[in-house]
Order: sequence, then structure tokens, then C-alpha cells
Amino acid sequence: MVHTALTPVFVGLRTGLHVLFVALTVLVIVRAVVAPTDASVTVIVVSVALVVTYGLGAAIGRPGRFRSRFPRQSWLALLTLEWVALLWLIPEAAYLVFPLFFLYLHLLGRWRGAAAILVSTVVAICTLGVHSGWTVGGVVGPFVGAGVALLIGLAYQALAREAEQREALMRELINTRGQLAATEHEAGVLAERARLAREIHDTLAQGLSSIQMLLHAAERTDPDRPGVEHVRLARETAAANLADARRFIRELTPPQLDDQGLGGALRRLAQTQWATQGLEVTVRVSDSVALPMHLQTALLRIAQGAIANVIQHAHASTATIALAVDRDELCFTVVDDGTGFDPLLSTRDSAEKTDSFGLQATHERVQQLGGTLTIDSAPGRGTTLTVNLSRTETP
Repeated sequence: MVHTALTPVFVGLRTGLHVLFVALTVLVIVRAVVAPTDASVTVIVVSVALVVTYGLGAAIGRPGRFRSRFPRQSWLALLTLEWVALLWLIPEAAYLVFPLFFLYLHLLGRWRGAAAILVSTVVAICTLGVHSGWTVGGVVGPFVGAGVALLIGLAYQALAREAEQREALMRELINTRGQLAATEHEAGVLAERARLAREIHDTLAQGLSSIQMLLHAAERTDPDRPGVEHVRLARETAAANLADARRFIRELTPPQLDDQGLGGALRRLAQTQWATQGLEVTVRVSDSVALPMHLQTALLRIAQGAIANVIQHAHASTATIALAVDRDELCFTVVDDGTGFDPLLSTRDSAEKTDSFGLQATHERVQQLGGTLTIDSAPGRGTTLTVNLSRTETP
């Protein structure tokens, strides 16, 4: 049994059922000893056999012991036959039908278990009528016990299903929380690296470049002027520091974007990674489009996430990544010819079960950039993911 918060309750109920069965059997034995009859010895022997058979059921019914239901159902049939034999010998055995109700419902299921409960109730009533005569209590009592047992058994099964569902949901939430934490950490690291790269580029690199140009101009104005060697040394130092600053910028920039730009990075991924996974990706991104580094990084990550979803879920053969620029506005699209899906259903699932985690992460990334995300899809006609952004927008 899977351990859940309700496991102690289930263990308590099962332990109580075992104790009840043994206690009622002992009651039958005591009755046979206190009020001996010609069948007392037989009653004691059958009662002991009944307890032994019931004890064997603990090993047979252990989860994972048998894949087939036949051993457990055969054991239940043997237990029932022993009970019927004992019931024929002594009327007090009728009390044992109550714990048997729970066994029928647990091992036979809702409908067959309910039928077995009804049959065993009729058998108990008829046997009591033969032994002690027909009375209202002898008829109503077993039926009331059967009804109570049926309600308790069904409630137990519903509670067990609810506990399993909650446990599965808890495991899923824990796994998703771990994925979310890792993704947020990675996004934070990438955002900080991009911010540092922009700061170095916009401050130190630009300043060193200006210093180098001014010193070079001063050096060319009067090359024979005293002290020009110091100007040349200062210019060379600024040039060396500028090279270091640019190296830092490259190191802080995502490796896929080094010396390639967004278009080159996407084409390289299409040829080296996505093609090997059976997806033909066409990249329509011009290398001449100048975009801020943080936008290139964001679009690259969006494309990687979208293509990953296509490969895993869409069963597509081709996809197209395109970038259209209109003045300061840009439109980034990822189109595939896969099976498609219902975006509204995916949104509801993401709120309940977090199945659309990749889309949610993309949506959050686009929101951070101040843009909009649109998904056009339907079952059987592929998916178009559209991102509208401002090329001058800063996070």
C-alpha cells in the first residue's frame, strides 16, 4: 500500500476487521464449549480451520504477491464454504457474515461484491430461521448489517481512491516545484549575465572605445610632440582593456549567439540538434537585423522551448521559425505541421495539473519583455506560436 497521510486510518480499519473476525470466531468456539452438543467438536475444528484459512489470506492478499485474481478469489470461496459449513452447525456463526461483507466488497469489486453480500445475507437469514425460527430481528438484523457494511466499504474505497489521487498530485507538485525552481534559477542566471553584458558594453566598452579614438586622434595631430609616447602607451592600454571588455561580453553572452547572431544560432541548432531528432526546421531570420542582446537571448530561448514542445508532443515533420521586423516592432513566429491541440483545454490543464509548463514559461518570459504571446492551434492542423515585441524594449 502506498504510504499517504491516511495510511494510519486504513491500517486501523484493516486491523479492526481482522480482530473482529478472530473475536467472532472465538465467540463461536466458546459457545460450542459452554453449551456442548454432538457437533461441538466439529464446530471447534471447523472454526480453527476457518481462522487458519483467514490467516493465509494475509499472505495471499499482499500487494504484488500475485498478479492474477484467481488465488485471492479461490481463497475467498474456500473461506465462504467453511463459514457456510460452520453456520449449518451453529447459529452463532451468522455473526461472522459481517466481516465477510467487507472481504466481498474489497476482493470482488463494487457490483459483484454487492451481489455476494446480498446472497450471504439471505443465507444467514435462512440458516437462522431454520435453527431458531423465523423472527423479525432474524430477518431485519442481517439486512441492516449488510447495508451498514456496504456503505462503510464503499466509503472506504472512495477514501482510498481520493488518498491515491492526492498523493499522486502531491508528487507531481513536488516535481513541478523542483523544475520551476531550476528553471527560475537558470533564467535568473541568464538574465543577470545578459544584464552584466549590456552594462559592460554600454559603459566600459563604449568609454574605452571613445578614449582610444581620442588618444589616436591626439597622436596623429602632432606625432613629433614631446610625450607622444605616453599618449601612444595610453591608447594601447585602452585598446587592450577594450579587448578584455569585449571578451567579457562574449563570455557573458549565451554561447549559441557568439559571432553568429540569432539567425546563425537557430540555423546551427536546426542542423545539429533538431534535425537529428527527426524534425526539419526552416529558419527565416535575417542576419542583418540588429537586435539588443537580451532580445536575441530571449527569442533564442523561446524558439528552443517551442521546438522542444514540437518534438515531444506535436509529432510534426517540419517547422518554420521566422522573424519579421516593422520599424521598432518585431513578430517572431514558430509554425509546425503537427497534430495540434486545444489551447483552452491546455490552459485549464496547466492550472490544475501543470501539463503546459513549457508554454507557461514562454508566456512569462514574453511578459517580462513587455510583449504578447498568441497561440493558434487546433487538433489536426498544427500550431502557430506568435510573439510580438518591441525591438527597443528592455526587461
